[in-house]
Amino acid sequence: MLEKYINAATRRVKSDLVLKNATFVDVFSGCLKKGDIAVVGDRIVGTGEYEGEKEIDCKNLTVVPGYIDGHVHIESSQLSPEEFASLIVPRGTTAIIADPHEITNVCGMAGCEYIANASKNVPLDVLIQLPSCVPATPFETSGAVLAGKDIEENITNEYIFGLGEFMNYPGIIYCDPDTLKKVEAAHAAGKIIDGHAPAVYGYELNGYLSAGISTDHECVTKEEIEEKISKGVYVHIRHGSSTQNLGNAKYITDANMRRFLLCTDDRHAADLKEKGHLDDALRKLVAEGLDPVRAVICATLNAAECYNLHFRGAIAPHYLADLVVVDNLKNFNAKYVIKSGKLVAENGKPLFDTSKRYLPGNVLNTVYLKHMKAEDFILTLKGKRARAITIEPGGVVTGCETVEVESKNGDVVLKGTDILKLAVVERHKMTGNIGKGLFKGYGFKGGALGITIAHDSHNIILMGDDNASMAKAANRLKEIGGGMVIVDSASGEVHSLTLDIGGLMSSRDAESLQSDSRALIERAHSMGVKREYEAFMSLAFLSLAVIPKLKLTDAGLFDVEKFAFTDINA
Repeated sequence: MLEKYINAATRRVKSDLVLKNATFVDVFSGCLKKGDIAVVGDRIVGTGEYEGEKEIDCKNLTVVPGYIDGHVHIESSQLSPEEFASLIVPRGTTAIIADPHEITNVCGMAGCEYIANASKNVPLDVLIQLPSCVPATPFETSGAVLAGKDIEENITNEYIFGLGEFMNYPGIIYCDPDTLKKVEAAHAAGKIIDGHAPAVYGYELNGYLSAGISTDHECVTKEEIEEKISKGVYVHIRHGSSTQNLGNAKYITDANMRRFLLCTDDRHAADLKEKGHLDDALRKLVAEGLDPVRAVICATLNAAECYNLHFRGAIAPHYLADLVVVDNLKNFNAKYVIKSGKLVAENGKPLFDTSKRYLPGNVLNTVYLKHMKAEDFILTLKGKRARAITIEPGGVVTGCETVEVESKNGDVVLKGTDILKLAVVERHKMTGNIGKGLFKGYGFKGGALGITIAHDSHNIILMGDDNASMAKAANRLKEIGGGMVIVDSASGEVHSLTLDIGGLMSSRDAESLQSDSRALIERAHSMGVKREYEAFMSLAFLSLAVIPKLKLTDAGLFDVEKFAFTDINA
């Protein structure tokens, strides 16, 4: 094959495919160039003037390298890996750094293996990061545990690319032996380690990075970004459904621009279908003033170099022929997507079949729960003052507000307030654990919302103002094997969406799932959920006990800043 590359590159023979008359982004020089792009097999062999056995006229179009998502949980799309690929590949994404943290928390290594195997038959490079924190903290009940010895046993698996986001930063900073064993195993295997260290600065940051961690997607402030970059960290600019920090692009300078990547982290099917993937991030970044060539470099070459993806992320000889032909560097509408030298999508439509999906039995039927009753959700306070969780739109950082709450017959009274009950119900081992709390400001009224997506251990999270409705929601989630549910207390109606794979993802096609998902989300908004919140996905982060400030797990109310449980009574 090497001889064929060289002969085509020197124009002694025709190339397999040539993109003619192209304007393309030279990510090395940071500029636009013109010429043909020649491809042989899965490789680019040259730019200039070429003839091909097959030619695509790219006049008035622009060619960029395939986008690389630097950090994503496929499960958050609620789609199977095959259907996920059917939505993002036509948008121009050709490789992802995938952390199957969510389904591994539910199903253990079976979940990790499922993502790897289901991804084999789609034209998308899915580079699997072995989840590092299963569970994310010891303060909740997960479906599985990956201790240091488990990481040692699995990090060398052929399909494992690296070690996933290390959310347990206190475990590293304070040298927990089992935590360090995980890091040491990754280093011994020569694998990259992703980071997750919100608001970690100074000497504690030095300690965290001394473990050999390379990235962070949780930066908020200019000072945090500047310090982390100065200490060698690659910073992800995130464009998820609930968590977005595209505004961090304003901190990109001539000096630091090679240290920024793009990622989506968590993005659900409706957004992928209606708005896009990294192409949507690029559109927004350029609209907000980022130079389009710099934006493309962040989405391609920077990610490739961060993750040691040699000969990827650029348009140059011997680089992998992952190419996106877009209308322009403003809209980033993909006309053609080429993966490993083959045309795999055209005009936003996949040219590959995803109807035959890999679906092993060990990731199905994962909701184990006793029959729930209204009295299970009684919340008794000692007085009238209580701590309530609050959340800002567009993020996962929660607040803590002291509220005045009346009680009657040993249960809180919510009528006439902007306060709801919040419950996290353990669903893996039938422990009977129910963490109970209060939530302020969401707007929902008249029943209950429920979901089996609750980062990171994915117990059932319920919110409502009626105990019977909350019980009914929990029981429906058990009945359907996981998903999303709304109960209307006035009519008694129950509306649900089944997520049969780990209680996180659907085995259905993307089109029908996103349609039904959008309808359920709209129903939640019609029952009062404020439009600035993602009706269900915002709930999914309320038990994430590694993100400040106040969270709720199945074991109780948790103060992340003190890293300890706290009393609801204020």
